[in-house]
Amino acid sequence: MDRRSFFTKAAVGAAAATTLAAPAIAQSSPKVSWRLTSSFPKGLDTIYGGAETLSKYVSEATDGNFAIDVFAGGEIVPPLQAADAVTAGTVEACHTVTYYYWGKDPTWALFAAVPFSLNARGINAWHYHGGGIELANEFFAPQNIVAYPGGNTGVQMGGWFRKEINSVADLEGLKFRVGGFAGSILTKLGVIPQQLPGGEIYQALEKGTIDAAEWVGPYDDEKLGFQKVAPYYYYPGWWEGGPTVHFMFNRAKFEELPKNYQSLLRTASQAADANMLQKYDYLNPTAIKKLVGAGAQLKPFSQEILSACFTASNEVYAEMEASNAQFKKVWDSIKAFRKDHYLWTQIAEYNYDTFMMTQQRAGAL
Repeated sequence: MDRRSFFTKAAVGAAAATTLAAPAIAQSSPKVSWRLTSSFPKGLDTIYGGAETLSKYVSEATDGNFAIDVFAGGEIVPPLQAADAVTAGTVEACHTVTYYYWGKDPTWALFAAVPFSLNARGINAWHYHGGGIELANEFFAPQNIVAYPGGNTGVQMGGWFRKEINSVADLEGLKFRVGGFAGSILTKLGVIPQQLPGGEIYQALEKGTIDAAEWVGPYDDEKLGFQKVAPYYYYPGWWEGGPTVHFMFNRAKFEELPKNYQSLLRTASQAADANMLQKYDYLNPTAIKKLVGAGAQLKPFSQEILSACFTASNEVYAEMEASNAQFKKVWDSIKAFRKDHYLWTQIAEYNYDTFMMTQQRAGAL
């Protein structure tokens, strides 16, 4: 074959292939514009930032064809109505914590965090490999919602208190801002739970409208300045050992998307999920030192308090299991894995971490 003729024909063929491929690419990456409402204020860059991370990844992967505009809590709907807005189709998506809606059905809370459940690694293992995502979407289907994990803070702190809490008796009559399902547990111990969005907590503590408040952990808490109005900083947040933040998508809108966009949302959600926990793990060590330097007094909850809360939690779970088949189905799944998870983590992980912690305290690191 003539060399010049070969290259001419090859060039023509390549051009034709490009022309034929272009419409297929355009069809697989259509222009889509969604709105996402967050349950969090913009000032909390780590937890609010999870939605911005999702939006960024989706846009970059589609050359800007799939755009998700993120709105802070209150800009479209109140922070604690984000999931309702997705169900109604007011927005296509939200970034929220499912325990905010436990009043609808306590099963909602199980997919985020409930007292003495799994830690962050454990709950992620359950979500992705223990059937948690499937159970969540089976439960949320009647709500017109498709949900995927979209962040985790790691075990949280126990909160900020205006006075010391040394015994179970000190909990009696305490007005405590505590999110989700944990309030029903603490009620058994005399606490008066309050549910407030993050932007309202500081003022309520300052005025004495509440006696204590939990939010997340050192990095976010420092931004909100709680140490100025409630000096006692307790740990651990036994009601949030590994709280999952979720992306929720309107089911009808999700199912309208091309399959590659649906897959992209799942992948980007998982990436944002991992990114949030990694970021908190990096930022919290510096933040806790700053808080203590600014006057925060670190206090562990006593074993008496933890044991009483554990007992009260199990009493509530027994009541829920007896009256709510959906709750029982999900909680049974979590409990089965929780038992094995803590069997494993007390072997290698616990002993390695304990040794390294002794080296840290000895100044050897």
